[in-house]
Amino acid sequence: MTGNPKSAPPAAGNVGGTPIAPASPATPSDGGGSDKISKYGWHAIVLMSSAQAMSLLDRQILSILANDIRTDLGIGDAEMGLLYGTVFALFYALFSLPLGRLVDGWVRTKLLAICLAAWSFFAGLAAFAQGFTLLAISRIGVGIGEGATQPAANSILFDSLPKSRRGLAMGGLGVGLALGLGLSMALGGIVAEWWDLRYTDGNAPLGFSGWQFAFLVASLPGFPLAWLIYKLREPERGGMDGIVSKKDPAPFKASAAVLGAVTPGSNWYFLWRRDAGGRQWTINIIGLAVIIGLCAVMVQVTDVFSPRPPLDFGSFTINPHILQWSVMGFGAFVVLNLFQSFKLTDMPTFNVALNPSLIMLMVVGGLQTAINYGIMGFTPSLLIRHFGLTTAEAGVQFGLLSALLATIGALVAGPLTDFLGKKLGGRGMIVLVLLSLGISPFFGIWTFSAETTGDFYMRYVAYSLILTLWLPPVYTLILGLVLPRMRGIIFSTYLIFMTLLGQGLGPYVVGIVSDRNGGDLASAIITINWVAPAIVILLVAVLLRYRKDEDSVLGRARRGGEEV
Repeated sequence: MTGNPKSAPPAAGNVGGTPIAPASPATPSDGGGSDKISKYGWHAIVLMSSAQAMSLLDRQILSILANDIRTDLGIGDAEMGLLYGTVFALFYALFSLPLGRLVDGWVRTKLLAICLAAWSFFAGLAAFAQGFTLLAISRIGVGIGEGATQPAANSILFDSLPKSRRGLAMGGLGVGLALGLGLSMALGGIVAEWWDLRYTDGNAPLGFSGWQFAFLVASLPGFPLAWLIYKLREPERGGMDGIVSKKDPAPFKASAAVLGAVTPGSNWYFLWRRDAGGRQWTINIIGLAVIIGLCAVMVQVTDVFSPRPPLDFGSFTINPHILQWSVMGFGAFVVLNLFQSFKLTDMPTFNVALNPSLIMLMVVGGLQTAINYGIMGFTPSLLIRHFGLTTAEAGVQFGLLSALLATIGALVAGPLTDFLGKKLGGRGMIVLVLLSLGISPFFGIWTFSAETTGDFYMRYVAYSLILTLWLPPVYTLILGLVLPRMRGIIFSTYLIFMTLLGQGLGPYVVGIVSDRNGGDLASAIITINWVAPAIVILLVAVLLRYRKDEDSVLGRARRGGEEV
């Protein structure tokens, strides 16, 4: 999106639920008119990156503790997969939307702090689990709480840094993600093993096993971090872009309306309340029928490809393929309901969200996240099964190496994104993403064909460094295609693509391919890279039309009634 804070300020308006005020110049302390990052900006980067680290730590620690939990509680592989992927993805994707709307209307620093404290509590709750039920409640709470993390962090950083330095901010978030991922594996493996070795006599405090103590330790840093974020000054919304939004008069009411409008079942009540015409009802019903039909077909296809035993939930059982595709269908229907809600209540956001480059970048991010989660979810198991490492060894070696490489990649990709954006605009950033995601699959195949631990780690270094270059430019490109007041809800929309395709589909595909191949995880992980051609095709299409779509953002909003 192009924009010049020094140009004549736009007229005030009140369209789409959030008023737009005349632009006011950013203060020098906030870095307005220069490339300098203020002290407040650096402070915001550190706190937002730390929040991202805590998010990944509490989300991913389950993967390294899975074997111990399964042994201790008698939980099967299917139930663990449900906890790791399906349960988390369902609630994370659904609640990220109303929380994203709240990001656009309420105090973002307070919202993020409250959500961080809440998910930290639920992460620690897993320490007291004696069976599947409390673990599921813990994952649901973590999934709901984390739904605000990325929308709030991105929105705060975009309003805290000059436009020319936003790639650095996204790189900072990438560092946080890398540290959280690495710490989840290293901390989980080391703490759990240390506790079990210390209390071999069975007299551990509170009767905790090592995995329970690891959950408790992982949750504790979230509370002081939440307090620091709560005390952080809220930046002026849109101040760095010269498009300043007035205070939303009813952000919680609007957030609740989003939740009701997108949730299957209650969405029909909201269609009726909003006087939806026959065309909207027809689109909704036919869309639901198509989604159900496609999911039914995929259940049959995957059940033939990789038959799996039913999941046992006490008084009833369910085919895991049915559960998997029901969640995917649920998410697809939520997206349909969301866009219909935009059309009925917020035409500027609806028009901006239909920007072709924006949609293609969301799909690219989702498909690449499927590769990432497929790799990260099963590589520790590969190291244990194929190369004979212990849980602690796999957690420390792979976790810390991944964190180090992802940190280096993010520190390179952030400034490189800013440099290319300044020299070549959005197309320069797209070229960086295209090179990273176009080359990385070949390195992935090479890496997971290694026959020794040393060869694997040597190849993984090159693979990981190349792969980590994509996230900062993609996030910068996505958020550059929307107005400041829309950043929370649009990024939450992206999170649905990312969560359902990434965490919801990536590990599932690797898992069923591995089952079909007799547990060959290496070939299964290689298989997930075959979505790369679709990613490259989409990026080429974005490269050809990004400038046109970037220039159309304000026009799209105005056609919806926005006064900008």
